[in-house]
Amino acid sequence: MNGPGLQGLRRRVLYVTLFEVGAIAANSLIMRALGHPLPAAGAVAVAASVAAVLWNMVFNTLFERWEARQTTRGRSFARRAAHAVLFEGGLTLLLVPVMMLLLQISFWHAVSLEVGLIAFFLVYTYLMNWAFDAVFGLPASAA
Repeated sequence: MNGPGLQGLRRRVLYVTLFEVGAIAANSLIMRALGHPLPAAGAVAVAASVAAVLWNMVFNTLFERWEARQTTRGRSFARRAAHAVLFEGGLTLLLVPVMMLLLQISFWHAVSLEVGLIAFFLVYTYLMNWAFDAVFGLPASAA
């Protein structure tokens, strides 16, 4: 799809829903594979999803406002990569304390777990954004 496709709140709600369903499944499986009990891994995955949904709505609104003011249109590799890095960086600040609390682990253990999850989610976020735009078109801010 070349031009603007799905826009506004409907676009954001659909994107967040699809993204978080995959994220909860992946997060739970990754943490379980790392030896954390499934109830705790699931609790962290759900808490992370709630935090991510709220952060996603705020971050993407701000990102698209910034993007709309840029003279270059479209979403290049650099713009998509910046989006993924900035999104994940903000989410990390929110999630490390959550992991510490729910998994009853140290700060450094939570940071190391988060670093591994960041590596996964940087790729996941980039690919999800690319696939979503391919299926539903670019948002008006990038078209």
